[in-house]
Amino acid sequence: MKMALFSTKAYDKHFFENENKSYNHELIFYDVHLNKLTAPLAKGVPAVCAFVNDQLDKETLEILAEGGTRVIALRCAGFNNVDLHAAKAAGMTIVRVPAYSPHAVAEHAVALILALNRQIHRAHNRVREGNFALDGLLGFDLYGKTVGVIGTGRIGEVFAHIMQGFGCRVLAYDVFENPDLVSRGVKYANMDTVFAESDILSLHCPLTPETHHLITDETIKRMKHGVMIINTSRGALVNTYALIKHLKSGKVGSVALDVYEEEGDLFFEDLSNKVLQDDIFARLMTFPNVIVTGHQAFFTRNALEKIASTTLNNVAVLERGEKCENEVLPEGHLRK
Repeated sequence: MKMALFSTKAYDKHFFENENKSYNHELIFYDVHLNKLTAPLAKGVPAVCAFVNDQLDKETLEILAEGGTRVIALRCAGFNNVDLHAAKAAGMTIVRVPAYSPHAVAEHAVALILALNRQIHRAHNRVREGNFALDGLLGFDLYGKTVGVIGTGRIGEVFAHIMQGFGCRVLAYDVFENPDLVSRGVKYANMDTVFAESDILSLHCPLTPETHHLITDETIKRMKHGVMIINTSRGALVNTYALIKHLKSGKVGSVALDVYEEEGDLFFEDLSNKVLQDDIFARLMTFPNVIVTGHQAFFTRNALEKIASTTLNNVAVLERGEKCENEVLPEGHLRK
């Protein structure tokens, strides 16, 4: 099947072309984001492949549908950037990559915790400048600390296992309890309890209307003083204004973000020669106890191979007229 891939980088092209040797799809690569202005590029193309910062709103989907697109293949797990009802009305099928590498994201979250706690980012810069003083780099033992996990799907499960390996007490919240985690001694509690008892809080839940701005001024007030907050899931889970407020007061002790609620105009691009226009992001970056990575938690060779192979297979299944197990239905559920 002919497929147009948007928001692509050199690494996307490399992995998709390599995996496509087994499928022989006709692939067209565009480096621009997919939105209502760029959607006409896909005219006459039956399948479009999109990424996390592409805008698949009603207007964009209608333009794609008018051009003959019938399949939207998301090369990511999340689908909050897709108007599923508009897609259904346009006769489109949405498929995704539900589990490219939960280990990649979970391990990155742990790396952020270690870097924040032992202030690796600051120590690295000091040593490069010949400053070997330890003042201001004091950390704490992870052993015995309470780690709160919001969302215990595949990624949250792997993350919880790793933190148990450090000797942490893991406290979790999810709508559905993970029996494997329960059997390993993870305790489930309501969200208020997780907020109140966690020394480290890590977010691993999808972005939905219910989880939008899960971390707010009010929820932070219910947390421990000096709490560490980690977000490798979706940027809009966190209200950045509230985060900055409580970083200033010291209520939030440290923060590591791999995602940001207004990342669409920032992440995945080289803006090193430009002045950032996002004042909130700029303010966030002034704190010495904040680490931001540019949505790279997924970025391992293993994950990129899985993303490419699953995406190409999703399209191949639909091309054969079969039902795809990775289809996302208009209600936001997966096909069973």
